Amino acid sequence: MDTTIGLAVSQQKYLPAGAGEKDLHAIVTVEVSGAEGAAPGPALAEVLVIDCSSSMERPEEKFRAAKNAAVAALQLLPDGTPFAVVAGTHRAVTAYPPDGERAMAVADAATRAAAEAAVHGMVAAGGTCVGSWLDLSGRLLGGQPAPIRHVLVLTDGRNEHDHFRPLADVLAAVAGQFVCDAWGIGEDWDARLLLQVAGALHGGADAVREESALVGAYEQLVRGLLAKAVPELTLTVGTLPGSRLRYVRQTFPTEAPLTAQAAEPGTYLTRAWGNELRRYHVCVTVDPEGQLHGEELLAAEIGVRTPAGTPVPPPDPVPLVVHWTDDPVLSGVTDEQVLHFQLYEQLGQAVADAADAYQRRAPDRAAEHLGRAVGLAHRAGARRQLAELRRLVEIHDAAAGQVSLRRDIKPVDFQHLITASSHSTYGPEPGGPAPDPGTQPGAVLAPCPACGRRVPVKARFCPRCGRTLGES
Repeated sequence: MDTTIGLAVSQQKYLPAGAGEKDLHAIVTVEVSGAEGAAPGPALAEVLVIDCSSSMERPEEKFRAAKNAAVAALQLLPDGTPFAVVAGTHRAVTAYPPDGERAMAVADAATRAAAEAAVHGMVAAGGTCVGSWLDLSGRLLGGQPAPIRHVLVLTDGRNEHDHFRPLADVLAAVAGQFVCDAWGIGEDWDARLLLQVAGALHGGADAVREESALVGAYEQLVRGLLAKAVPELTLTVGTLPGSRLRYVRQTFPTEAPLTAQAAEPGTYLTRAWGNELRRYHVCVTVDPEGQLHGEELLAAEIGVRTPAGTPVPPPDPVPLVVHWTDDPVLSGVTDEQVLHFQLYEQLGQAVADAADAYQRRAPDRAAEHLGRAVGLAHRAGARRQLAELRRLVEIHDAAAGQVSLRRDIKPVDFQHLITASSHSTYGPEPGGPAPDPGTQPGAVLAPCPACGRRVPVKARFCPRCGRTLGES
């Protein structure tokens, strides 16, 4: 099956024609299909980083779960896959293979068995310096020809020895060399640390509440990695006179800001694709001065570039348009996808504000921000975030955001909520509430054919009954 790349834009296009610049928002969807076998030879080179700080043995089940999960991941690596296991404390050492900092093993029955023995022989002693772990990972992966170079980091603590190898410096040095997923375990990990690492290195951040869940989580993650065969795609946003690009951020399946390539403004590198779909929020500022009203005008052009030398053809570029209008009904219409993912962005900010307020010992302010988060999560149909929020607050009215703080809050509950808020969904989740597209002033509404609720005509599904209404 040939690899294909789909590209589509869902946007608000009607803007009020009054004086002054306006922001034009769009959700750009990129979908890769048929990626199996797109890369010749082993597609993946893997480094497993296990936190071996002294806290990993408190309780001992935590360290045992970390070792079992690493072994489960190793067992899934196909023959021929380059791999290494790093033991991380306030420094980093290669636990396997044991012959230096630049060597990686090649997976087969013998090396997997030897690596398993090395993992089970690890001891917990020392501190935490994530920068050292990633620096060694970068040196191990530096000479690997595999198109997908990946690091999986697990930690139970905070980056308390950052002065040994500052994380910010390491992230800047290794950016673009590999993808990193960062996971938390236990009661004292730092969600913002995980998000910092994952955001800089094009990965995801997550955590487990129960140690026993880690093996299954690792197996699912590695299977997903093995399905990736396209090493990178470049999203391009070319603006026209009268327009300027404000920002691009990934908004599905995880929320993460994107940084443009320094040598080429308007280009954003995305890493490690399999058969998957990602969405990006693009914001372009446009100026009505000197432009025609009542017509669609090209504001920007969105494209996708494929790596040089790959047989994967890029999709045709798609336009981002603006239509200046004096009609308040038209300019009041909000695109359903834009609105949906703006809710997730606002949810993440509300969660961050709540965590900061709680840390400052301002419980009333924390409750206020958590109430705002509950209301946003309810509107977005964010089932996972609502579940995490219920650990922190009693919800009296989800739609209105009326909550009260629980008495038995654990600090780690905020870390799980922060991490969960970096993940997004689109469409009703099984067993969860359907997202509410909202009724923005001036929105064009129509009745749902199943239950009669009036919903925006661009809505994908009804928030009351969950009926699919079709793509706009």
